[in-house]
Amino acid sequence: MEELGVLGLLDLVGIFVFAVSGALAAVRQRLDVVGMVVLAEITALGGGILRDLVIGAVPPAAFTSLGYVLTPLVAGALVFFWHPQVTRLLPAVLFFDAAGLGLFCVTGTLKALDHGLSPLHAVLLGVITAVGGGILRDMMSGQIPSVLYDRQLYALPALLGATMMAFAHWLDLHGGIVTTGSAVLAFLLRLLAMRYGWRTPRPRGVPD
Repeated sequence: MEELGVLGLLDLVGIFVFAVSGALAAVRQRLDVVGMVVLAEITALGGGILRDLVIGAVPPAAFTSLGYVLTPLVAGALVFFWHPQVTRLLPAVLFFDAAGLGLFCVTGTLKALDHGLSPLHAVLLGVITAVGGGILRDMMSGQIPSVLYDRQLYALPALLGATMMAFAHWLDLHGGIVTTGSAVLAFLLRLLAMRYGWRTPRPRGVPD
């Protein structure tokens, strides 16, 4: 895999939008600039670090690529200096979280396939890449991880997008159309779930 190829660029775009999502989440939590940077970095890099550790890429790309480190910092700085009032942030959070999930389910799946893993393993790593950073972000901000108890479906859009990507690869279908279609599918499903409140089961004692 070419590190600066299409997959690398998609990874950087996904890192940027997920970092914005993490920074906006910090704004909603009324955290200071340090908390904003921490949540931006965790949201943007957490899933990719988990994916690379599972694949066996040590150290993970997040620790060897300057772009992976600087991109979340730039995104956090943009949010810090230009974010609107907290009460107006929800649409932006929805969009960036869904966009990051769509991109990361595709890049995680493709990277696993490039390392010779089976389509099933590639799907699992696509989901880990897409939701791992969000889970860590929620835990760091004192919330129950979204993938388990959120009112909105979190892992399913990533699962379907990654499955579409791996199935196309299994059929020997490649190219931008497949990649874009898989990312857009996950993006739209996540956006719809967040917008209209599809629900996952909640255990007893966990309030709505």
